[in-house]
Amino acid sequence: MTTAPRRIDVHQHLVPPLYRDALAKSGIVDAGGRALPDWSAGAALEQMDLLGTDTAVLSVSTPGTGFLDDPGEAAGLARRLNDFSAALTAEHPSRFGWFATLPMPDVTASTREAERALTELGADGVTLLANNQGPYLGAEGQDALWRVLDEHGAVVFVHPADLPAPAVEGIPPFAADFLLDTTRAAYLLVRNGVPRRYPNIRFVLSHGGGFLPYASHRMAVAIAADIGRGPRDVLEDFQGFYFDTALSSSPAALPTLLAFARPGHVLFGSDWPFAPAAAGQYFANGLDGGVDAGTLAAVNRTNAEALFPRLAQGAPAPVPSRPLPVRLRQSAQRAGARLFFKLVQPGAK
Repeated sequence: MTTAPRRIDVHQHLVPPLYRDALAKSGIVDAGGRALPDWSAGAALEQMDLLGTDTAVLSVSTPGTGFLDDPGEAAGLARRLNDFSAALTAEHPSRFGWFATLPMPDVTASTREAERALTELGADGVTLLANNQGPYLGAEGQDALWRVLDEHGAVVFVHPADLPAPAVEGIPPFAADFLLDTTRAAYLLVRNGVPRRYPNIRFVLSHGGGFLPYASHRMAVAIAADIGRGPRDVLEDFQGFYFDTALSSSPAALPTLLAFARPGHVLFGSDWPFAPAAAGQYFANGLDGGVDAGTLAAVNRTNAEALFPRLAQGAPAPVPSRPLPVRLRQSAQRAGARLFFKLVQPGAK
């Protein structure tokens, strides 16, 4: 009998009705070139059961509150989203955690909401988009927010947004631009010394860090030449980030990520529901079949437990049994996904 992975998914999104309604009011029906997916807590739990996920740390994806021009409206929406996330987690404390939404680029309001979410609502961390209507993380003027997050030893989940430039026809932003957006934020954070000045912040970069692991040495040489630091020091700062595996545990990407990241710094991610169930299974299979048992256990769970001590439970929480038709369907989905993953690999027999 196969043991369930008991994963902790640090990259799973929620699209509550209040957020969908706010987006629709502004004429927004997609994010990153993908239509807004359906979401419910029940559907999330069913998907988690399919992937063997014990707990998912939920976040609001792009555009966050950045589509609102009025800072007061943005701050109000962030508050409502965080109240919703806190209530959902209180209802399912062993199944959900959450990253707070902050109304960037308003640093003052974001600092205030971060303090409230972390101290009053019990958030597991905060979400920051890589760029916020143009300015990137790491730009000047953000130190008030970094100071508060550093004081709390906060986990900061860095998620990409649309690039502050027109999209290229035929290239949906989620497919390529998102990876560049995360890479740009990581570059600027290190270039401007944010991780060194605020060492208690734990930054988690989405989607395997974008292009960072692959291009890290090239970027380190560029930063060293720019600001006069040694490339080795710059690389150490890059390796200080955490990385999730959402859409990134392929046979090409996963070895590079594991070779680059510091031990303990790679975390499981699915990107559901923006990544549909089939995509989540595909990349989960890449992880399950691509690493040794010790690494798999660390990526699936124990690395995340170190970041989120409240999730470090010894015994799994009881999961209500799904009806037999659902369990049979999930079993067939898992078997089909494993077969498909093997068939599409280069050189597969």
